[in-house]
Amino acid sequence: MGRYVIRRLLQMIPVFIGATLLIFLMVNVMGDPIAGLCGDRECDPATAAQLRREFGLDKPVWQQYATYMGNVFTGDFGTAFNGQPVTELMGTAFPVTIRLTVIAVVFEVVIGITLGVITGLRRGRPVDTGVLLVTLVVISVPTFVTGLLLQLLLGVKWGWIAPSVSSEARVDELILPGLVLASVSLAYVTRLTRTSIAENRRSDYVRTAVAKGLPRRRVVTRHLLRNSLIPVVTFIGTDVGALMGGAIVTERIFNIHGVGYQLYQGILRQNTQTVVGFVTVLVLVFLVANLLVDLLYAVLDPRIRYA
Repeated sequence: MGRYVIRRLLQMIPVFIGATLLIFLMVNVMGDPIAGLCGDRECDPATAAQLRREFGLDKPVWQQYATYMGNVFTGDFGTAFNGQPVTELMGTAFPVTIRLTVIAVVFEVVIGITLGVITGLRRGRPVDTGVLLVTLVVISVPTFVTGLLLQLLLGVKWGWIAPSVSSEARVDELILPGLVLASVSLAYVTRLTRTSIAENRRSDYVRTAVAKGLPRRRVVTRHLLRNSLIPVVTFIGTDVGALMGGAIVTERIFNIHGVGYQLYQGILRQNTQTVVGFVTVLVLVFLVANLLVDLLYAVLDPRIRYA
């Protein structure tokens, strides 16, 4: 196990460098960030040249990337065009988005897996058909429609919740945004769990456990569910990074100043340092989540061994 973890960590290095290089190149071809600082008017040539020197934009792209990566390993993600360090923006944005993502993942695990197990064990029955129809509707409806509809009904008309989230972004305020953020993934988890349960239910080891006279609950939890959760864990693990980086729509609807909000502002203002810094951290989140998923395989299925 130890050698496997070390090998995976070493494999993450070129993946991290390649992903950040691609992001850096893509962001730098979005446009001229200095022109964005001047608004609608054209920048004075002398002022533009001075700003490019201050932010290091007068150097070749490869040299800018090398300087940036060198600073990243020291904990310096650069400075936004407003003079605020990117790490300060991260310090205010990531805690909010992490809380929102945790709530979304809890909804996926608790509701999605529960519904998937129920429908997988009752395949073809009315409850199975009903849940499949509901999940299909949830997948088909865009997130911004779901978010605005729930905000209108629960917040404006019925007054059950606040229409927007306060600056503190407390956990109780993030429950509805977390449900909206997790809605599509929750539907996929339900359908994936249902399919896996229904398929493994016909396996020989399940039939053997039933033939031995084991209680139904033990057969489901100890034998059927553990093997059926392997593809579900894979989906949820890769979905963690997608939820953090893809919360732009949800955060805009509920006025949450998290990672999605900062990325939106950075792209809108062509603030390359902010965009690259936030995406760099999200790349690390994806890599760590994938490593944890691989390690969880051995916990769910004892037959899996890592050399």
